[in-house]
Amino acid sequence: MKTVDLVFRTIGERTSNLALDLAIKQIQPQNVHILDNVRPFTLAVAKMLDIQYQCDTVVFMDADCLIMENMRPFLERNSYIYVDCYVIDKFRGQVHQGVHITDIKLVRQMQAVATPEDDQKYVLRPESRLRSLALTELKASKHFKHFRVFHDYFQYYSDIFAKFALRELRCRTPINRRQLQAAEAHWGKYPGDLDFQVAQAAVAYARAQVPQDTSNADLQAFIASLPERSAQEVPKLQLPDQDALTYDEVDRVARQQWQWQLTTPPQSQPQPTKRHEPKVFGIGLSRTGTKSLTGALHTLGINTIHYPDDESTLRELVEGNYEFSLLQYLDGITDITVAPFYPQLDQLYANSKFILTIRNKEEWLDALRNHWQDRPAFADANAKRDIHMHIRRLLRSAVYGCYEFSYDRLSYVYDLHYETVLRYFQNRPGQLLVINICEGEGWEKICPFLGKPLVQHPFPFVKKQSLIKALHLAQLEAPV
Repeated sequence: MKTVDLVFRTIGERTSNLALDLAIKQIQPQNVHILDNVRPFTLAVAKMLDIQYQCDTVVFMDADCLIMENMRPFLERNSYIYVDCYVIDKFRGQVHQGVHITDIKLVRQMQAVATPEDDQKYVLRPESRLRSLALTELKASKHFKHFRVFHDYFQYYSDIFAKFALRELRCRTPINRRQLQAAEAHWGKYPGDLDFQVAQAAVAYARAQVPQDTSNADLQAFIASLPERSAQEVPKLQLPDQDALTYDEVDRVARQQWQWQLTTPPQSQPQPTKRHEPKVFGIGLSRTGTKSLTGALHTLGINTIHYPDDESTLRELVEGNYEFSLLQYLDGITDITVAPFYPQLDQLYANSKFILTIRNKEEWLDALRNHWQDRPAFADANAKRDIHMHIRRLLRSAVYGCYEFSYDRLSYVYDLHYETVLRYFQNRPGQLLVINICEGEGWEKICPFLGKPLVQHPFPFVKKQSLIKALHLAQLEAPV
């Protein structure tokens, strides 16, 4: 039996007591480490990394998360070094945030990482930044798993205000800003929801108080002062008092929530699927919204992986084995790992669904140019992510026919891929969906295609550094 430690971080959230009880029940840890009211978050991260863990896995979580299903079976069989949990967030829909399943090797590496200095990524997201640096050192990557977890439901108004003032600061790249604006539009549909009113007030406050060119030191000082600022600003909203939270209230909302979110209950312990049962494949080229598509599929309870870069996948690509062992436990794969192999996948997994993500070709070429600019196909022999580099070279050759950016070649490949996919499925329209996520298409096309109820939450437009550069020439990455 694997040994699991739980690190529970609380600043006195309204959900704290219930969240801790549920976490102990659903995770069954051998040790529970509680960080109580440790602020700012950079200090909380430092303290959690000072703990001398003696276990196989550490689950880091915040008190704003309510775990509504048994995670222990998954923890027993999980072999990934890091798993980010998809949760349902009241304000932003399906996001991977709040519960982090971390192998002890990664924890040890995070403990060894030097604290970055004058690093805005670290200022805004200290835990994420240290974890990213540690994953790079270990030549590892994050994986994702959907769980029934509430995030940011039932919170105190003061905590909501502080969170969304910080959220505004984290959403100042163009792509992030668009995501926040989409969330704000969603909040506007529910004028009677007091939580949404507080979030809107917090976003407006941060925009007014913190200029775009604020230094890292001043930004850090503002973040540290958010609890006091929230205590001053929230009473001005003249909101009613909040009663103590009860489990019955949580259970009632849970029963309502998962009626639309999932058509079948999630399984904490993945079971091997029938070898050739239908799957869902995202066969769009890179930089066409494939990561956003993956997030959307997770929201619908369809467990897919975006661009896997593990050793087994590399070996299978080299061997021309398109059954992909990952598909024993997953519902599909997205991005160029599968984009050129749709005929083989169609034969191996009959009646599967294929989703072709597209975008304006000139925008796509600009995006790919910027994406490849800092990602050479041939790096130094000491490159830290050898498997990732091997997969990069193999897929660039197989999909694009070139290792470096070539406008003419890639323009030809884009047109060819689009035309051949449409031709292949021309007599089977029910198996192919063509969607332009970059132009704002989302649930209204994906849900009917997959036979799912229409989702009312914002579509999970997911950004990455290269996409930000490509669209807006922004230089600052804001990690998810």
